[in-house]
Amino acid sequence: MQDKSFSPPRQSAFAARYEAQKIAFGPVVFQCVRYAWKRGMLQALADAGGAGLSVEQMAADGKWSEYALKVVLETCLSAGAVAIKEGRYVLDKVGFCILTDKITQINLDFNHDVNYKGLFDLERSLDEEKPHGLKALGEWPTLYQGLSQLPEPAKTSWFAFDHYYSDTSFPDILPDVFATAPRKVMDIGANTGKFSLATLAYNADVQMHLVDLPRQLAVAEQNLQAAGVRERAQLHPVDLLDDSIALPAGMDVIWMSQFLSCFSEAAIASILRRAAEALSERGQLIIMDTFWDRQQYDIAAYCLINTSPYFTAMASGNSKIYQAADYVRLAEAAGLRLLTTRDNIGYCHSLLRFTRAGDAGV
Repeated sequence: MQDKSFSPPRQSAFAARYEAQKIAFGPVVFQCVRYAWKRGMLQALADAGGAGLSVEQMAADGKWSEYALKVVLETCLSAGAVAIKEGRYVLDKVGFCILTDKITQINLDFNHDVNYKGLFDLERSLDEEKPHGLKALGEWPTLYQGLSQLPEPAKTSWFAFDHYYSDTSFPDILPDVFATAPRKVMDIGANTGKFSLATLAYNADVQMHLVDLPRQLAVAEQNLQAAGVRERAQLHPVDLLDDSIALPAGMDVIWMSQFLSCFSEAAIASILRRAAEALSERGQLIIMDTFWDRQQYDIAAYCLINTSPYFTAMASGNSKIYQAADYVRLAEAAGLRLLTTRDNIGYCHSLLRFTRAGDAGV
């Protein structure tokens, strides 16, 4: 992979200074554009079409004051969300994306409802490697203990963010999971059980083992029961940060999706070591995750890189979006070897397939 660069190779000093001001006023722009979207200003301009609307026209029905319109739309103008045409505001390309692009909307909600207040404590979180911003949502040592108890709208926005990135990938990877005809599959970091449900529906003979914190497994169990497949799944409530707890052995496939990024490198090393010990002979560990260095498009890399501060301030204090080479290095230290890598799955996922280093003929 080539080294990643997000700026034009011949960007002038003046252009760079303009970009720097966008960073300085980023929180202001975020809030104003979000307000224009949530309160219907952008939709009103979309409905007006190319003719656009004046501030006076938009204020006529009393939905917004002229003052609010001027403040918000002028910031939207600076962000490319709207334009001015013959004295009237019209929707511009950025505004169109906000109104129509699902991932943009999910990212806006995630950053506003989950992260915004907590990111004020990012500096302290980075210095101490603890999620000090999490107190904006609740009193838990990490976000994962409180995931099922998050207040609204943070809970809805968190799960929408998490599921959008993973759900777009599940239909594409089930043949990879069953490439070796596994009978026992372990889903580590099972969360609400979405992958396990998809796996059980895909193959009538597979036995699933779900590993996660007790509160997450309680939700997964409800979903398994509702789907009528509870008897084909075993639940293992485990705090994976406890290095002394072994994982159930004899697994043909161990699956981890968007899971290891929730942990520090030291914790990842421990989890991978225990996963290697839990594999059956010639069993395989399959990791699906979002690696910012393996993205085809800059837009995906940008989103992923800028998700890392959420892990710092809100989730755990010491995890991030990693590069693929980080996982490979830690897996090799845990006694695993990389078999294959597959990129461009779903929105931005890659699939790493490992086996134990000593297993021959795989």
